[in-house]
Order: sequence, then C-alpha cells, then structure tokens
Amino acid sequence: MRTSGSPLARDAMAYVLAGGRGSRLAELTDNRAKPAVYFGGMSRIIDFALSNAINSGIRRIGVATQYKAHSLIRHMNRAWNFMRPERNESFDILPASQRISEMLWYEGTADAVFQNIDIIASYSPKYMVILAGDHIYKMDYELMLQEHVSSGADVTVGCLVVPKKEASGFGVMHVDEHDVITSFVEKPKDPPTIPGDPDNCLASMGIYVFDTEFLFEQLRRDAEDPDSKRDFGGDIIPYIVRHGKAQAHRFTNSCIRAAEEIEEYWRDVGTVDAYFDANLDLTDTVPKLNMYDRDWPIWTDTVVAAPAKFVHDEEGRRGEAISSLISQDCIVSGALARRSLLFTGVKMGSYSSVNEAVILPYCNIGRHARLSRVIIDSGVRIPEGLVVGEDPVLDGQRFRRTDNGVCLITKRMIERLEM
Repeated sequence: MRTSGSPLARDAMAYVLAGGRGSRLAELTDNRAKPAVYFGGMSRIIDFALSNAINSGIRRIGVATQYKAHSLIRHMNRAWNFMRPERNESFDILPASQRISEMLWYEGTADAVFQNIDIIASYSPKYMVILAGDHIYKMDYELMLQEHVSSGADVTVGCLVVPKKEASGFGVMHVDEHDVITSFVEKPKDPPTIPGDPDNCLASMGIYVFDTEFLFEQLRRDAEDPDSKRDFGGDIIPYIVRHGKAQAHRFTNSCIRAAEEIEEYWRDVGTVDAYFDANLDLTDTVPKLNMYDRDWPIWTDTVVAAPAKFVHDEEGRRGEAISSLISQDCIVSGALARRSLLFTGVKMGSYSSVNEAVILPYCNIGRHARLSRVIIDSGVRIPEGLVVGEDPVLDGQRFRRTDNGVCLITKRMIERLEM
C-alpha cells in the first residue's frame, strides 16, 4: 500500500456522505442507495472513497447513510470490519437517527455532519475530510491535507478541470492566480472559467478539508440560519468564500495513477449511460482505470467462492470470454462473453452470448439468449432465447432503454414478459 507516512492523515477523520438515492440510475437504485450500487465486477461505488481514505493513511472513518441503506450497511459490515480500536482506528456507520429532533432525518449534506458532532468530537480529530460516497476515482487525501495546512485555508475544496459546456452540472469555482476561491456557484448557467483558460472551469468534486473546530463552528452557525438548506455546496462553502479563505485543490495534484494510466480518472456514474460506460472502460486492454494496481488497492468484501469456470469446447458451444472481467463463482457453460463484466455468481447457459454487458451478481442467462448493450440487475433470470439489443423499438417497449441504446433489465421487467 502506498502511503506518505505523514502525521496529517493520522490526525484526520474521513466522513463519507452516502445517503443519496441517485434517482438518475433509475431502477438500479429502487432498493439500494447509489453508493451501494455494484461496480467493476466485485466492488461497490462507495469502496472507492473508503479505499482512498485507508490508502491515504486515514484511520478514523464515519459514513452517513439515509436512503434505503440496508444493502449499503450490510456491505460495510462485511467489507469494512477490520478497523481496530486498540490501534486507534474506528469505523462508524451513522444512519439518520433523529439525534437532534425525533421528526427530522438528515436535511442536507451539512446537517448529516452536524447531527453527529458529538460522535466526531469523541475521537478528537484535528482535520475533517468530507467525501461524497458516489464517485469512481483514486486520490491521495494526504496531499490535499498538506495543501490545506500550508495554505492556511479555512476550507480546501477538491476540484476538477472540466470543459465550460459541461460545468453547469457542478458547483463551479472562480479562483485567483494562487487558486484561492473568490466565488463559488452551484450549477451556474454561465460558469466562471479558469484565469487564462477561457474554455475550462474548476468544478467541485464534493471533497472538502476543514480544521475540525472551524467546521463545528460553521455547522452550528448554519444550523441557526432559518434560510439555510443545510448543504455544503449551497450554504457552507459560499459563506466561507465570502467571509474567510477557501482554497481550491486540483485533482491533478493528488490523483493516483498506475504507470500505464495516461489520464486522471474521475467519473460521476450518476446516469445509466455513465454507469455503463465506466464499467466497460475496465474491459479495455489498457484501461483508463487500473483495478489491478496493488499499490493502491480498492478494498471490498472478500467473497468465499469457487473460481470462475469455462466449460464445453465444440463449435458453437464453447465457453469463452474475450476482453471481459469474469468474477468468482461464475460459470460460462458453452457460452460467449465479449467486452462484458460478469459479477459474482453469474451463470451463462449453452449457446447464449453477451456483448457489452454489465451483469450484476447471481444472474442466470438462459440458453440461446443473445444480449447486447445491457445492464442486468442482480438476481435476474434471463429466459431462454431472449434477444435484446437488436430491435430498438421492441427493447424500448419491454425494458428501460437509454438514448445511447443501453437496456436496463430488472426482475420486474422479466416478470412482466412472462405474464
């Protein structure tokens, strides 16, 4: 594991905001929060933020949950139960528990921290690293902590360089020549550009570093403001920009890249198409995101299961996979997977084929099925002979089909077919 060994991370607590539904992922988040959605063959989306914290040397972690949190909490209990109090480590799962009022859930991202101030204070962290739990990236938070301290900022905001035409979906910063933030606007129609770079903007990653006591002061002040929406991007950060010092920290300065990775990789997999594309990125010969980087591993639940298995070797009935990720407990029986991800426990019947498919755990693909550009939710049994991806009109009538021609298939959709 690559860590800098600096004491800053050891004096920090990572606080992951993982309560959002992610409604643009449609049926994928009907029964789970967005951070709990599967990704990359074995992981969940939240594993990236948590792994970044561990790999950066942070040993105090809290995760705030809210929307349909059962599968997320179950995953964290299984995958992240290795923290040990005797080593000054902690891992707290913090559902909205009406600690402030019996009538209120978390009202916003800032409130999700405010309601747990007493728990945070019990660990006495010097710094707080506030993280979104729903993005795919690798980043060393230690380097961001170092910039926060050296700049003397009240808050340091992680940011990405994005084209101006795409920036309206983000919180956007205007900065001076030293990357001090002079204005911060949520989802502006005309976003401010980077000085000297009129085509690009600095967009917030939803990552913030504070001195803990200063953060507590701001959360208490905000909680008393009747006009606040209790949100970091909408309330806390703009207030500090106006009344204090806010520093922009560029992702390029702390992103983690393996030797063969040619770009800084960050993805908001918040739509069905974006989720599909990010998963398929991993099937490239030289992927944009290297999941095999042992220096910066993505930790997740270790499944005790048999290895993947490929059986039958005759013309038209050969178990094979090309440019694909095949997880444990999969059986490809006389079938073909091409540029696809098969998550744990997927079974493919003879003469079936999948092309550009993201197949979530414990699905069963029936014989002679032919599927292209699909996402199949966990536990779905695909009927024998089903064809998807060849007739756009029919696909749109039976499944959720995106503008990019990706079909999302769920149990309920298959049940309707069989009625």
